[in-house]
Amino acid sequence: MASPPASSPSPSPLLRDTHRDRGAASFSTQANALLRKNLTFQKRNIRTNTCLVAYPVLICLLLIILQTLINNELDKPKYRCGCSCVPVNGTGTCQTVCGPQYSTLDQVSSCPIASPPEWPALMQVPRPQYRAARDANLQFADLPDSSCQLSGSCPATLLFTGQNQTLSQTLAGSLFPVMDSSSPNFSDYLTVLSQVVSGSDTYTRYNQYIEPAFISNRPLYYLQPSCLSNTSSKATIDYQGVSFTVDVVCVQALSLWRNTSSMINEELFRGYRQSNAERKLNEFLTAYDFLDTSETGFNIDIWYNSTYSNNTGYVEIALQRVPRSLNAASNAFLKFLKGAGVSMEFEFVKETPKVGTKTRLDLSALLGVLFFTWITMLLFPVILNYLVYEKQQKLKIMMKMHGLNDGPYWLISYLYFLLLSAVYMICFVIFGSLIGLNFFRLNDYSIQAVFFFLYINLQIAFAFLVACFFSNVKTATVIGYIYVYGSGLLGAFLLRFFVEDPSFPRGWIIVMELVPGFSLYRGLYEFGQYSFSGSSMGTKGMKWGDLSSSENGMRNVMIIMVLEWLVLLPLAFYLDQVSSLGGGIRKDPLFFFKFLKRKKLSKSGSLQLTPSFNRQGSAKVVIDVDKKPDVTQERELVENLVLEETSSSYAVISDNLRKVYPGQDGNPDKLAVKGLSLALPQGQCFGMLGPNGAGKTSFIHMMIGLIKPTSGTAYVQGMDIRTDMDSIYTNMGVCPQHDLLWETLTGREHLLFYGRLKNLKGNVLMQAVEESLKSVNLFYGGVGDKQARTYSGGMKRRLSVAISLIGDPKVVYMDEPSTGLDPASRNNLWNVVKRAKEGRAIILTTHSMEEAEVLCDRLGIFVDGSFQCLGNPKELKARYGGSYVFTMTTAVEQEQEVETLVQHLSPNANKIYHISGTQKFEIPKQEVRISDVFHAVEKAKSRFTIYAWGLADTTLEDVFIKVAKGAQAFNVLS
Repeated sequence: MASPPASSPSPSPLLRDTHRDRGAASFSTQANALLRKNLTFQKRNIRTNTCLVAYPVLICLLLIILQTLINNELDKPKYRCGCSCVPVNGTGTCQTVCGPQYSTLDQVSSCPIASPPEWPALMQVPRPQYRAARDANLQFADLPDSSCQLSGSCPATLLFTGQNQTLSQTLAGSLFPVMDSSSPNFSDYLTVLSQVVSGSDTYTRYNQYIEPAFISNRPLYYLQPSCLSNTSSKATIDYQGVSFTVDVVCVQALSLWRNTSSMINEELFRGYRQSNAERKLNEFLTAYDFLDTSETGFNIDIWYNSTYSNNTGYVEIALQRVPRSLNAASNAFLKFLKGAGVSMEFEFVKETPKVGTKTRLDLSALLGVLFFTWITMLLFPVILNYLVYEKQQKLKIMMKMHGLNDGPYWLISYLYFLLLSAVYMICFVIFGSLIGLNFFRLNDYSIQAVFFFLYINLQIAFAFLVACFFSNVKTATVIGYIYVYGSGLLGAFLLRFFVEDPSFPRGWIIVMELVPGFSLYRGLYEFGQYSFSGSSMGTKGMKWGDLSSSENGMRNVMIIMVLEWLVLLPLAFYLDQVSSLGGGIRKDPLFFFKFLKRKKLSKSGSLQLTPSFNRQGSAKVVIDVDKKPDVTQERELVENLVLEETSSSYAVISDNLRKVYPGQDGNPDKLAVKGLSLALPQGQCFGMLGPNGAGKTSFIHMMIGLIKPTSGTAYVQGMDIRTDMDSIYTNMGVCPQHDLLWETLTGREHLLFYGRLKNLKGNVLMQAVEESLKSVNLFYGGVGDKQARTYSGGMKRRLSVAISLIGDPKVVYMDEPSTGLDPASRNNLWNVVKRAKEGRAIILTTHSMEEAEVLCDRLGIFVDGSFQCLGNPKELKARYGGSYVFTMTTAVEQEQEVETLVQHLSPNANKIYHISGTQKFEIPKQEVRISDVFHAVEKAKSRFTIYAWGLADTTLEDVFIKVAKGAQAFNVLS
């Protein structure tokens, strides 16, 4: 490594002047700086990104591998229509042989059906124990007594109404044609059942290749105005060589008039919404509203019974039973017009022909919904981790203190996460499509694009909102992953069952979908249902037209996502500004009225600041100021500057600044800063000295916006820290007590980022960065191009100082800048700070008296929240150190001789130290000459042995110790 030069060149005057004329960075400049930093940060996390992308790839590959293995198994002869693997004698193997004789029930789904069977059209008839009867819920006199439910003799009741009661009653009386024979012959069952209204109480199915009424143990009904007792017979039906024997039973159809359709509606559902054990009681056959039907027109509404719909919840399946009900009403109207001898028979229903298919199982539709929910939500904890990390490491407030406004931060952070999420989802969908997952290939890609785009926007807004409640990365990450996997599991084992249950209120499902994880699951569930149906039937999946279906929840989900996004994003911004966990100073809950508040403040003028000196909380300071003339003088200067508005040459004015921390756990309030007043002109470095816990860091934190003052205020370049902190940040540099750096960014990248925030561009930026690296010895040997995590503590400290000075800020705060530096680096850093004082104000805290004496033009010793003295180092030493320190070491038995010697030199000398023969004395300067001390010591050497002696002037450290101890003693006594 090449060694650096002995002294670093100072920045050129031209560069410094250029900085001062550049102005504050614009919105686009700040956005550009943050975007560049984020992209660089992303590039450095290539390993994390690779693992992130590998997760959906592995899940998709796992699904396609499992699906391939299962489909290969389904391709075996056992599941192929009309095929079987017949053993070959003596070989131990089998040979695939196909033929009708090898067909099995396992192969039905793959067999072609060129000529589907013809089945009679049936009505859905309530089971005998559920048919409507008069009870506590249905107290209608024309209904049969409820005892018929126990005996199974209740009629199948239907209700009807219409504007013309006479006509409606005529039509209702003709709904059910009377069978010609009391003992019908069902050998030609299609012909016989087409002449009457027939029905069944069996469940409906997806299709009618096989009518479930003929393969169940339930009877087949034919509806009549009246039935003879025990009227039943058997029908034998032959279907492709298979015979079915079915009981055919006569059921009385009871037609009852109601005055209005609302009465019918109320009666149909009364008694139905009871406990699960009673929910199927009091079912009606159907209901008709003949509306304005007359001789010139036929107009009708029909209610149908969907109780026995398929368990998937799709009520449309029950519509298979509706055609017979409509045919009965049409026949009645036809007879009314043309006479009783005219009828329109409904001969049969049948499915469309079916081609031969291969049995396939679409795992992406069955299992993919859960896995794809986890894959899509995986970015949530990643975004949350990033946001909370910036708050935990105080990087967010560090960027803000160097001029980054909220607008660019939120815009670029949001677009950055949106870009990452979009690339992630595009790769996910493309990869899933390329490997053949029907979940992606069958559903319309434009719907997928809109759905995923809406969700990732909602997810980013939700992450910003959740980040407002966390300040620890580990806690946020754990909660984030619990939310991801918990939402997926609850969606699969809770939300899905509610969606598939038609009796569950739809409103509660919408409430559940307000949780972003559930809305994602519901949308993916809809994609899965449509892709499964499409792969089973050889059709496309979800199309835009399907969103209008009442059973498709995708439209509601998209609406919910848009509305939630519009609510959560502004709410997240608001909470970030007013929450104590927001990463900066907590604003007033009504901060958006800042313009109005500023206007009011400007009208009231600066005079309102003056009464703060006479508050009760300041009484102690006022009592003690007469003992501190320098502090009193500083306070009077501040008062005059505030009242007379003559502060143009002063960079920082602290006006009676006070900070009180509320007590906790029964402890009293902690008064950290007690009415601090300070006026700091341009070009001056002010040093704050004080013991630990004196309040120095609290003062700095108030000045840089980390905490809010309890009372009083301060002005930086004429701007109030209470209302104008965002503007102050553009002219401020900060070297915090602890290094706030991105571990994966290099020193050069840090300076480039903060330089851009200070509106440095082009060659000026590059030159400023290079000069900064050279000034703090991070340029040579490529150190500036190494990541900050490889830096030692001293190197990080030097980089923090360089960050605070880049861009020529007008006010710089340095909190113990030389901590951890070796002597050579510390001296070099002092040279940097000395050169930086020109044209700017620097407030520096330190525990090094040597550093304070070298760098600071003025010092303030700060003890227990207030200044004890102010002045330059020479003044303080002269004021508080007007004595010499005389030290002598002798034998213990000769200590009295030393005391006698000192008393002869100065009667007012004071012993300040004594241990094992070594004694220290303070000798007033006005009482002794240095030559007299030398003569006295030379004479004493002849009388007793002197091991060592010395005479020293008072140091700044002595002054600090003396003032600090005196102030603490005074505060204890008071």
